[in-house]
Amino acid sequence: MKEDVADCFRRIIQNRKHPKIEPMIDGYSGFLFLDKNDMPMVALHWEKYFQHIREKYNSIYKIQMPCITPHVCRHTFCSNMAKSGMNPKTLQYIMGHSDIGVTLNTYTHLQFEDALEEMKKVVG
Repeated sequence: MKEDVADCFRRIIQNRKHPKIEPMIDGYSGFLFLDKNDMPMVALHWEKYFQHIREKYNSIYKIQMPCITPHVCRHTFCSNMAKSGMNPKTLQYIMGHSDIGVTLNTYTHLQFEDALEEMKKVVG
């Protein structure tokens, strides 16, 4: 699994347009997605992409797509990783939270069905 993720990142970087100069910000380089000025894409870029996709979808279909932002995706990722059994401290590190409470109480959203599945594992 770890190698699959690394391979995925390598393929994205290999297939992206090659900048004239690789951007370096705060000592980091190798950004996955670059804008038209060869700078790393930021949340605002993605928010605009998501907004455009949502507006186009909603103009075609009766059942409307809700507002989805990169921040909503961040919450979804955190919840899915917690549900999959990822170590909470590892998840805290990945999310970049200094307090585990933020990871578990703010970003992780579980529902009755999730609790039911966990109970089935214990009983079954």
